[in-house]
Amino acid sequence: MTAAQTRGERLALAFLGLHPDRKRKLLDRFGTPGDLMAAVRRGRVEGIGSEAAIPAEQCREAIGACGCRVMMLGDPDYPGALAGIEDPPDVLFVVGSVPLEVGVGVVGTRRSTRYGTRIATAYGEAIARAGWPLVSGLARGVDAAAHLGTVAGNGIGVAVLGSGPDITYPREHRPLRDRLVEMGGAAITEYPPGTPPHGWRFPPRNRIISGLSAAVVVVEAAVTGGALVTAARGLEQGRVVFAVPGDIDREASAGCNRLIRDGAVPVFEAADLMEALSLVMGPPRSPPEPVPTPDGESPESDLVLSEGTTVEALGRRLGVAGSALVALIGRLEAHGAIRRDGEWLLPGH
Repeated sequence: MTAAQTRGERLALAFLGLHPDRKRKLLDRFGTPGDLMAAVRRGRVEGIGSEAAIPAEQCREAIGACGCRVMMLGDPDYPGALAGIEDPPDVLFVVGSVPLEVGVGVVGTRRSTRYGTRIATAYGEAIARAGWPLVSGLARGVDAAAHLGTVAGNGIGVAVLGSGPDITYPREHRPLRDRLVEMGGAAITEYPPGTPPHGWRFPPRNRIISGLSAAVVVVEAAVTGGALVTAARGLEQGRVVFAVPGDIDREASAGCNRLIRDGAVPVFEAADLMEALSLVMGPPRSPPEPVPTPDGESPESDLVLSEGTTVEALGRRLGVAGSALVALIGRLEAHGAIRRDGEWLLPGH
């Protein structure tokens, strides 16, 4: 089999959209991706119909239609840190540009408190201004808040999806995802175009978040959930885990407090995190020049409000809602903006 044919079989296997654990077991049983796909085409794999074996050319057409590209393990541009983990994805579907530099993972609960979203946004902005890529999911809560901080700090963000590259979950975060890509970051996934965001797909993607990172920062987390899975995978991969302490009787802080009890490094304000991360990442680098928005404005201008701008209008303008918008409100207040009758007034107005 030629190299091109082998890549085609690897791509066809990726398009089955299997759980990584099942894919690994099937490869252990059948051998190579080519042998496994041959068995699928003959209907010899339980639970997978022969119609699931999409021809490689059809796979490539689907990739082109959704505007993504493919990275395969062993390619020169495949992230080295991710390639070094025990179970790296064989195929990645990428929208945008995955930075060559190892990043900082910032994760936490979808049901973050105002405290958590404020901290996550501040961390995201500080990491961006230090010149380090930020890696997270794209969920509500801490993920979105951290990426919003990345945008505010003119940084590079990588959103790891639990769906196909053409599907954004939740839908209201599509503008935030697009902005990350515009600013030089990426949205990546091991699942092919058209893959829905089923719940079982999210735990495996957490190994990618930690795999792309030199350190994992858990902002807020209950004792169960994806954030602690990411921390556990990070520890398995030799990553440094940081956690933000919180009230001992607050459910959203219970996971972080347990991580600290078990050896995670506690971090407090953004300056404390920067000092701790410098020991892992090296000295901060100069931040990149502002990336123009489609209308020619700088990204920071997205956060400059005219008098009377409503909270709802601001959310629509940046494509954020819920906890991410709460985090942005906290940032505005820190810069002296005040709210009166649901409208924002900047200092001097």
